[in-house]
Amino acid sequence: MPPVTSDAQGKRTPPRGITRGKPGPPRQSQAREGGAQTGQGRPPGAWHPATMCELYSKQDTLALRGKHIGPSCKVFFASDPIKIVRAQRQYMFDENGEQYLDCINNVAHVGHCHPEVVKAALKQMELLNTNSRFLHDNIVEYAKRLSATLPEKLSVCYFTNSGSEANDLALRLAQQFTGHQDVITLDHAYHGHLSSLIEISPYKFLKGKDVKKEFVHVAPTPDTYRGKYREDHEDPARAYADEVKKIIEDAQSSGRMIAAFIAESMQSCGGQIIPPAGYFQKVAEYIHGAGGVFIADEVQVGFGRVGKHFWSFQMHGEDFAPDIVTMGKSMGNGHPVACVVTTKEIAEAFSSSGMEYFNTYAGNPVSCAVGLAVLDVIENEDLQENATRVGNFLTELLKKQKAKHTLIGDIRGIGLFIGIDLVKDHQKRTPATAEAQHIIYKMKEKRVLLSADGPHRNVLKIKPPMCFTEEDAKFMVHQLDGILTVLEEATGTKTESVTSENTPCETKMLKEAHVELLRDSTTNSKENPSRKRNGMYTDTHSLLSQGPGGLLQLPSADAPQLMMV
Repeated sequence: MPPVTSDAQGKRTPPRGITRGKPGPPRQSQAREGGAQTGQGRPPGAWHPATMCELYSKQDTLALRGKHIGPSCKVFFASDPIKIVRAQRQYMFDENGEQYLDCINNVAHVGHCHPEVVKAALKQMELLNTNSRFLHDNIVEYAKRLSATLPEKLSVCYFTNSGSEANDLALRLAQQFTGHQDVITLDHAYHGHLSSLIEISPYKFLKGKDVKKEFVHVAPTPDTYRGKYREDHEDPARAYADEVKKIIEDAQSSGRMIAAFIAESMQSCGGQIIPPAGYFQKVAEYIHGAGGVFIADEVQVGFGRVGKHFWSFQMHGEDFAPDIVTMGKSMGNGHPVACVVTTKEIAEAFSSSGMEYFNTYAGNPVSCAVGLAVLDVIENEDLQENATRVGNFLTELLKKQKAKHTLIGDIRGIGLFIGIDLVKDHQKRTPATAEAQHIIYKMKEKRVLLSADGPHRNVLKIKPPMCFTEEDAKFMVHQLDGILTVLEEATGTKTESVTSENTPCETKMLKEAHVELLRDSTTNSKENPSRKRNGMYTDTHSLLSQGPGGLLQLPSADAPQLMMV
């Protein structure tokens, strides 16, 4: 769906709810952009002739946010935040009609403002919205449809409003069923913002003033690139699983009992980590042997994102099935709906406590109508196949960039869940933290939205709406290639195999970029180097400094970082 519609006369007309503004600049010619066929130009609909109605100017919005919104609620790109007023499919638009390619929004799973999802919500909202204590077909139909995508034993649903609520409830189910309290989580894990989840999220509690609770046990992340057991280990899956086994044995020797092991099926905030094959099976064997249950957190990675499978845990094989699955985010395409699915045995044990589970908004008719519409769109538009095809295409493009740019240490991912691990040294795998933050800002200038995460904030995260296309992939990679080339030239980092192939125009651009970045870094040397927000540097002034020989250098990875979820 193009961002701007056309009427019968061929005129470009704005969608409902927007007013005419000054037309944006016409698109550059294909010759200048590199041509649509090469993927080097901007994506279709790269300008927009209309401006959304706004209550306030951008500056007034910023001022009101500073006055009325809590200071711990951060925004992306704090030195120059983007004011988004409209979105459609994989594109977002600011107040000036500028289009941004969204490569990070896994919440708008089937595309921003998908018309079928909007229609389903409006239709049900006009008819009825009430709580789940009244009989209604939507909740049972939705539960039946969700259960059909899961292993047979996972058949009982509890609806919630967010992934955090779902994970909190999953812990309650596990602790009630087992009669135990202790939880094993993975290092760098994030499972939600509730107090019970901060306690099991090293991504959060290790960065704040909280300390690890006695009932929480942290296992090493099964990272075969920079973890304890790497790709050259004879059996990294067993080695990482044995770390969990040791934690269980140590806990039991201290008189503690394990209620649950919880993990994202693919770790997102931890740096786009794909567990080695066989890891989950061995962990489940050890957890069940200790009387605990296995919780698979699919909040960020479910609903077909890996392509071949509907749920990410399914890529580990048919011989693995968790005892509890949590889901959210993409479930409602931006509408607040989430769910816990478990076995009949666990559900009955939870009920036997005598405490009713009631959640005012969870499972309401509108939320369930939205969820059903999302399932329909995934199926009708074959978005799982799209995730496989476009994901494979994008991964191959990025592997070519890895061969070209020394800053890229690893490309990993499945479907439309991909990470680019940036390093300063391939052998030592030293995280290129500052470079990652610089790249994010430069990509934003090119109208591409990316984020960085992982324990060192050096992994570029790619998890776009599932309608992402091959042309979008080409455009994103073309912009990344240009930024990496300029950055490596400016910092004196060798760009492999292509350094001598720069055209006169590109050489001129490199020199100008070097001068500009050098000027910025020297004229602003007195600025506070800690001006960072959301894990991203606020500008290049705090990012780059002049090093030996006049080359630019970036601060070390040891510089303090703020987290970004």
